Amino acid sequence: MKKISAFLIMMLVCTAGVFAQDVTGKWKTIDDETGDAKSIVEIYKQDGKVYGKIVEILNKDRQDAKCVDCPGADKGKPINGLVIIKGLEKDGDEYNDGKILDPQSGKLYKCLIELENADKLKVRGYIGFSLIGRTQYWHRVK
Repeated sequence: MKKISAFLIMMLVCTAGVFAQDVTGKWKTIDDETGDAKSIVEIYKQDGKVYGKIVEILNKDRQDAKCVDCPGADKGKPINGLVIIKGLEKDGDEYNDGKILDPQSGKLYKCLIELENADKLKVRGYIGFSLIGRTQYWHRVK
């Protein structure tokens, strides 16, 4: 009986760390087509919503790149420092109802993000329904 109780307590302690984790922090973005690391995005909360800003571009040749095809006020801005995730709201285990900007194409997509585990973030951009889109997995920077 003591072994079962000890096992249950250990399982509770281990899983509590995952549930206590938050999407905020710095994340290394990985290109879903090439597998290359692209940038560091800092995800933060502001006025009850979640945003993400590029804080470092990892490709030395792209560090001074501008968002040539971006819509509205983002057009022509440097990609480094650009807010690419805008206005996500918590909905259960995921954050959605916001947008994500692809600074290379200038396209704006609906977005949802969800922790896969404490150090892996699922980021999905889509048009219309979440079934039509693409997913990237970002890794927490420690």
